[in-house]
Amino acid sequence: MSEPLGLRRELGTLEAYAVLVGILIGAGIFKVTSHAWSLTGPSVILGHAVLAPVVLATSVPYAAYVSTSLGREPGGEYTHLARTLGGYGVAFVGAWLKVISYVGALAYLALAFAEYLVELSAGYLRLDLHRMPVAISSLVAVWAVHVAGVRWFGRLQVAMCGLLAVSLLVLIVPGLPAVHAANYRPFFGGGASGFARSLPPLFFAYAGFEALAQTAGEVKDSTRRLPAVFLRGIAATTLVYVLMSAVAFGALPGGRLAASATPMAEAASLYLPWGAAWFVTLGAVMALLTSLNSTMLVPSRLGLMLARDGLAPAGLGAVWERTGTPAFGLSLTLAGALLLLLSGQVSLALNIAVFALLLLYLLHSLAFLRLPALNPALDREVRLGFPRWAQRAAAGVSALAMGGLVAVQVASDLGELSRTTFAERVAGRSSTTLELCLLWALLGVVVYALGGRRRRAPSR
Repeated sequence: MSEPLGLRRELGTLEAYAVLVGILIGAGIFKVTSHAWSLTGPSVILGHAVLAPVVLATSVPYAAYVSTSLGREPGGEYTHLARTLGGYGVAFVGAWLKVISYVGALAYLALAFAEYLVELSAGYLRLDLHRMPVAISSLVAVWAVHVAGVRWFGRLQVAMCGLLAVSLLVLIVPGLPAVHAANYRPFFGGGASGFARSLPPLFFAYAGFEALAQTAGEVKDSTRRLPAVFLRGIAATTLVYVLMSAVAFGALPGGRLAASATPMAEAASLYLPWGAAWFVTLGAVMALLTSLNSTMLVPSRLGLMLARDGLAPAGLGAVWERTGTPAFGLSLTLAGALLLLLSGQVSLALNIAVFALLLLYLLHSLAFLRLPALNPALDREVRLGFPRWAQRAAAGVSALAMGGLVAVQVASDLGELSRTTFAERVAGRSSTTLELCLLWALLGVVVYALGGRRRRAPSR
């Protein structure tokens, strides 16, 4: 079945769950856990438990919007904000920030995948020689699958998620008896401030769940299926996070975990025979590939909507009729990720990524709270299986939590700005997240202003 944008509805409920779970259980839990430990110690486990209800609350506005007529379009929060606020300015800046976030995440995931694949090769590959070629090859391979058609993307995603699920069972179930309580002490290694500072980077484990909304133009009966997938998928994934981190920190001393390039695999090696531990590493590879696969989809679908609304060149809205995929937009996404990889600037884009997504989640929740007043017709289309007051309460919790996480990051960056000069930060390639995000946002404002003649008024 084809749509007005030229996309094809070839994804079902299983593929939708695979997209959500695949993008969540990836680098966030397999890579960021060790960095969070350096800030707060084993209380990373509590950090996951604290963030879980917040992320679930943040997903409620997404589920509500995709239950409406907007749930048939691949615009995600860009479309939600534009149709709620009745203008493109805020929505465009949000989309602009999201594009760099996802392109940066692609480059980061490709490097993380290369590290785990080197570990999996048992000495056949060397990190210093093969890391970059493997990272580049993974990006090109995933791009080729997407260009071939969304049906192949979905099938690959489901297959990899199946392997991932089995590897998680192998990691968690035997790992629970191997937990040593002594490894949890001291629980708050960095005190209250360290725990607070660990939450923004730890949030990277959850960042990206909203990518599911970008599949709305390609999922069958999307307005009925996607809301349930959002809520159930995130609830299940957060439980997996808590169990994985509890096993990892309980089985392996935090110092070793923090120093490891493949923390989950090293933890598993302590209580599993070689073959089973190798399978956990394979699961990590699958997790990173599923994240890479889902992340590749997002910028090109945003490009479709931006081009349709006259905010981007018409070429970004082109869909290859033979496969029903935005091949040009996918190619630009690949080029951007490769450029970041080869320039060595992945960390800069990644720093923008988490902060930009926090801002986007904050704006999205605030827009949903204002939806009844700003667009009552769209508000009446919302179809979720629980009361409106509960939906508003969830959006309120999300707005407060996202605002708090943004404040923590801003406070940390302001401290860095007061301690160092601009010249020192440039020389050390240590520009703050706040500076990078503001610079990219201002560039987006310029692009938006220059494209004023092409814009069309948003339909209400």
